[in-house]
Amino acid sequence: MKDLSREIVSRINKISRPVKIMHVCGSHEHTIMQHGIRSLLPEEVEVVAGPGCPVCCVPAREIDECVELARQGVTITTFGDMLRVPGSYGSLADAKAEGADVRIVYGVNNAVEIAKNLDREVVFMAAGFETTAPTTASAILSDPPENFSVLSCHRLIPPALKFLIESGEVNLDGLIEPGHVSTIIGTRPYIPFSRDYGIPQVIAGFNPIDVLLAVYMILRQIRNGEAKVENEYRRVVREEGNVKAQEVMREVFFVTSREWRGFPEIPDSVYEIKDEFSDFNAREKFDIELGDVVECPTGCICGAVLRGVARPEDCSLFRSECTPTNPVGACMVSREGTCNIAYRYSSF
Repeated sequence: MKDLSREIVSRINKISRPVKIMHVCGSHEHTIMQHGIRSLLPEEVEVVAGPGCPVCCVPAREIDECVELARQGVTITTFGDMLRVPGSYGSLADAKAEGADVRIVYGVNNAVEIAKNLDREVVFMAAGFETTAPTTASAILSDPPENFSVLSCHRLIPPALKFLIESGEVNLDGLIEPGHVSTIIGTRPYIPFSRDYGIPQVIAGFNPIDVLLAVYMILRQIRNGEAKVENEYRRVVREEGNVKAQEVMREVFFVTSREWRGFPEIPDSVYEIKDEFSDFNAREKFDIELGDVVECPTGCICGAVLRGVARPEDCSLFRSECTPTNPVGACMVSREGTCNIAYRYSSF
């Protein structure tokens, strides 16, 4: 493994040039930081993290919706990472401390089982990219109990990438695409970014060799004057993706526009539940009234970190007021969050 790593790094050095490459996966950032991959690359090869953490990308408005439901007496079920993500005036953990019934589950099926055994309303806060959306759709199709509903916070990666490219805020020379998402959507949704914007792309797996190979393959495309989608993660990702999962998502969800944390409204970037399943749509089922939305606490730069224009170390709160045990911003909450990863693996 070490010999192979050295060989790839040697090849990277031979064709190196000033480039900025973005990945959009918390697992990729974890691999990069844990194994010191940035230290192996030439200084002119910059790899930045984009909006790759599904927990971090949930905006304050959607946290506020769940907190409001919890305070109305609805049982909220969600993944553990979501509990401490800040809303405008508190988190689900704060609501739980106040006495609300907020429960951690490992998946939507756990939430359905809780609903079957409770005589009150149960809402599953469904966060995640295309990777987890099929399980939410399948649960809605499985005839869940009447007291079960979903607040969909599912987001789509390709529209966010298009928004970043067209915004011009980050001048990208290449993209490392997420392996998990790509197992569902396949390789085709990325083609327009190479065809229309001339950006080399590589879908990559999650071990250090995968990431180093992805960097090399992007540099090789640039050297050869190419811009295409290459699949380094062929052992898992197919061109067509998971067709059955795509069919289930199309049956249950429609695509609409909504803001992400750190982003304004991104066109066609979220999954919402279709009208024929409105009985299981928490936004349709309950009267959710929100006050003013506060996206980020004062001093927090999570938005800039998620857009790839800042690193955690640029934030004045990082490692002082904002830590994994006391997260101020969303990017410090989840183990896939860029700030959380930097806290655990950076050298200062």
